[in-house]
Amino acid sequence: MQKRVLIVDDEENVCDVVARLLERDYVKVLQSFSVSGAIEIIDRETLDCVITDIRMPSGSGIDVLEHVRSTDPQLPVVLLTAQASLQSAVDAVNKGAFHFLHKPFRSEQLRTIVSNAIEMRRARRENAFLRRELRKKVPTRRIIGKSPELQEVLRLAERVAGSDCTVLITGESGTGKELFARFIHQRSRRDERPFVSINCGALPENLLESELFGHLKGSFTSAHRNKEGLFQVANGGTLFLDEIGETTPAIQVKLLRALQEREVLPVGGTQPIPTDVRVLAATNSNLEERVSVNEFRADLFYRLNVVPLHVPPLRRRADDIPLLVEHFLRKACEGEGISLKRFEKEAREHLKEHRWPGNVRELENIVERAVILVDGELISADALPTAVRTGAPGHPSEGLMGGQPSLEELERRYIIKVLDESGWRKKRASQVLGIDTSTLYRKIQRYRLGSDSSGQPSSVFAPSRG
Repeated sequence: MQKRVLIVDDEENVCDVVARLLERDYVKVLQSFSVSGAIEIIDRETLDCVITDIRMPSGSGIDVLEHVRSTDPQLPVVLLTAQASLQSAVDAVNKGAFHFLHKPFRSEQLRTIVSNAIEMRRARRENAFLRRELRKKVPTRRIIGKSPELQEVLRLAERVAGSDCTVLITGESGTGKELFARFIHQRSRRDERPFVSINCGALPENLLESELFGHLKGSFTSAHRNKEGLFQVANGGTLFLDEIGETTPAIQVKLLRALQEREVLPVGGTQPIPTDVRVLAATNSNLEERVSVNEFRADLFYRLNVVPLHVPPLRRRADDIPLLVEHFLRKACEGEGISLKRFEKEAREHLKEHRWPGNVRELENIVERAVILVDGELISADALPTAVRTGAPGHPSEGLMGGQPSLEELERRYIIKVLDESGWRKKRASQVLGIDTSTLYRKIQRYRLGSDSSGQPSSVFAPSRG
């Protein structure tokens, strides 16, 4: 992404000289001849460095410096003056200036200082991102499995990793779609740059827009300072958009522009900001069906679906279950600081035969729960949830409370029945249920319902027919 520098000086020829020098280094230079004009630009634009004269008729460069320190402390400021002294240089640095330069300055000296300032800005952004990642305390995770179904997906992921194409990762909830996105990023030419992820279904539209594209100070009530969006935070790296199917039409329009034009427009901004980001997206819904009922933009779908990558559900990877169980056992025991436990033979058989509607996430939760609740070294079948022991289909929460099914479970069963009877035609099913098609999609996702690759209801979601 092209770097952006603001030069502030009441002498127009000084601004022109600085612009010509920095443009040799492919830097976009913005100019202001007054302090007030500079402050407006700083509040409106995303900048990598500010160069300002100290003494101007309209005010002091120190005012510019103090405004930057209050709104964006990480933005480096270089001060210029024709009346330099050791004390003024010390004062400027104490106030937070990156450097102090005496006029007339040498061309190479200015270019070197600005280059160092821009590099420091980049390093600060990356350090801030890494600190956020560390605060999440998310352990490193890897893709476990040797089944042909999983290996086929891994081979495709390896092939597309070296390019910059957009990949749409599909699969049921809990199959590990973000792991595959990280796998692609780690094997790409962008692997030394940030991997940034966001769950598009977890935020309301206005907050999601601000998170993705950034906002300018004053663009809404709580916008007290400029904020970079994740497209800028991920610059040079990869942006993973999870649950892309949950985005609203307004967000979809902005995402389409970001993909087509490779630029974003912050909330409250008027000037687009170039971006260099590889986008990976994921969904557990059928976007083609959503497009057919005008609930997802067709043009955005085709932009995202350059390379489709489908992660198989765990029930189609039975050979991987023992490997995953051992991995999660080791992880859970290490987390508890205890000796490694193991499942008895009967328990292992139940785990392998279960249909896993919650996929790998459900398996990990059940193993972790067993490790915590069982005191001895051996974990028997009795420590497993009823649904796993009995082979009952359905919801991961089923069997935890016992007794009569909950209202949610009754609703889930009724939706399955209507979907089965309608041949899983969502529009027809929504009419029978008396709800909007979009509401039906949300309930399908909530209850983790779906269909297999043949388009027929998957047995894990439909009642057993013997």
